[in-house]
Amino acid sequence: MCGIIGVLGNHEVAPLLVEALKRLEYRGYDSAGIATVNNGKLDRRRAVGKLVNLSDLLVHEPLAGKSGIGHTRWATHGAPTVKNAHPHRAGGVAVVHNGIIENFRELREDLAATGYVQESETDTETVALLIRREMDQGARPVQAARAVLKRLQGAFALCFLFDGEDDLMIAARKGSPLAIGWGDGEMYVGSDAIALAPMTDRITYLEEGDWAVVTRKGAEIFDAEDRRANRPETRVAVNATRIEKAGYKHFMAKEIAEQPVVIADALKHYTGGGATPALRLPEGLSFAGIDRVVLVACGTASYACHVAKYWFEQIAGLPAEIDIASEFRYREPVLSDRMMAVFVSQSGETADTLAALRHVKEKVAKVVAVVNVPTSSIAREADLALPILAGIEVGVASTKAFTCQLTVLALMALQAAAERGVLTPAQVAERLEELRALPGLMNAALSLSTPISRIAKDLAKAQDILFLGRGPMFPLALEGALKLKEISYIHAEGYASGELKHGPIALIDAAVPVIVLAPKDALFDKTVSNMQEVMARNGKVLLLSDAEGVETAGPGAWKTLTLPEVAALWAPILYAVPAQLLAYHTAIAKGTDVDQPRNLAKSVTVE
Repeated sequence: MCGIIGVLGNHEVAPLLVEALKRLEYRGYDSAGIATVNNGKLDRRRAVGKLVNLSDLLVHEPLAGKSGIGHTRWATHGAPTVKNAHPHRAGGVAVVHNGIIENFRELREDLAATGYVQESETDTETVALLIRREMDQGARPVQAARAVLKRLQGAFALCFLFDGEDDLMIAARKGSPLAIGWGDGEMYVGSDAIALAPMTDRITYLEEGDWAVVTRKGAEIFDAEDRRANRPETRVAVNATRIEKAGYKHFMAKEIAEQPVVIADALKHYTGGGATPALRLPEGLSFAGIDRVVLVACGTASYACHVAKYWFEQIAGLPAEIDIASEFRYREPVLSDRMMAVFVSQSGETADTLAALRHVKEKVAKVVAVVNVPTSSIAREADLALPILAGIEVGVASTKAFTCQLTVLALMALQAAAERGVLTPAQVAERLEELRALPGLMNAALSLSTPISRIAKDLAKAQDILFLGRGPMFPLALEGALKLKEISYIHAEGYASGELKHGPIALIDAAVPVIVLAPKDALFDKTVSNMQEVMARNGKVLLLSDAEGVETAGPGAWKTLTLPEVAALWAPILYAVPAQLLAYHTAIAKGTDVDQPRNLAKSVTVE
């Protein structure tokens, strides 16, 4: 959500800023802009829509200068307009901002009382005006920034540029991630390492409450109490931040296709590469003395947690709860020192999930992060972080991160079962062999892309679609519906199959396709009964099952998709592939923006 880039360079900075912003497009945005200092003069360019609109503007209205800041905005306060686009400027200061200033109304009233009136609808311009007022009263830029930061409430990442100061940026973070990049006589600021990757592999992550004075000579970092802070510099592998479609039309298609490889890599990392797999999770992951697991996440990650609840309870006999991160703190959950809290996030920066983590710190036995970015805030603040090893995921609709989250959560459940004596070592080894078969099965599932594309042309005509599943396939029904909503904009809902007759069956008619996720497992016969209820009301059933399941279900389904046979426990991981492909090809048929669907952001860093 939103992207920040700042450069104090030795070359014209506008092209560098735009190129860096392109690397942040995956975060989601609706406007973009840059500001530079040239010969001591601050100037800016802003445009609504895609970055190409900003690039076009810069052709006709070039922006010179070797110092600059840039931003891609995902609207929070105020509509996507040029007036509301970043950078915001007030006199001699320009600012870019991720996050939300929660007390901006109070600050705006204070400013207005002294004659400083906003032009935009944003909370961000309030910050720029506060800095301007401080400077009008004689404060130097660093003094002004320090004073204003003390007054801001909420979550933010900020980067300031000043008129007459071509060798100064000020950066600050509270709740939203921000990093400083180190170069040779050049310095950089970015909302993540991906933006900075073409310019440097030397990164320092600001910690909560930090602010920094950045010049071409380096950076002075201060903590929330204005004490000098020695934050470590880390090296980021350039290959790990490379963003390429590799011949695919969309990043989402590439990321769906990568799943067999990344899951195989994750399994190898956590179980070894030998002939006999064995659990090799970090030593700090211990379920000794744990009597309950609470799984906290948002969106797709929360559905991964929902599947994991079945695994922890069925495999390990360990009670598990699921909480939506945005609700977790506010329901005042009962916590104990015998509870393990697991926080799942692709980016590791999800604001609601991070706030939930901070709520439980010191109140539970252990805080575990399951993340895709091991340097993220959630990973750093947890007691233990388990990387899912999915690699960079650019498509806003999560695919490979979801299945990698499932894989790591499955391994955690097996670890709990082993430690609690619920499974013998031989039984654990058997379950691991089943998991190791998944990459090959997923390759087979990917071959369904062509028949799915044909089915999707009909699905694209629907206004409403239902997904049904039982047991651990129920959360996958929720995830399948979410994927379809996210990128095709078709209304879709996921239900537990047995709940159909308790209300949703009223929606069934010939115009509402019903997608049934039903491997031939212990609950299959019950699912078929629910399917028959749909068909008896002229519903169009798309059945996803294995060969035995398709044969047992008999005729009557509108369409069928036959998947490989898979161990029942791990079916959600395999069946995620056709669910993703259905959403992808339906979006293609509708002509929507697959990788950057409207109104959505990849990393949601505001509450």
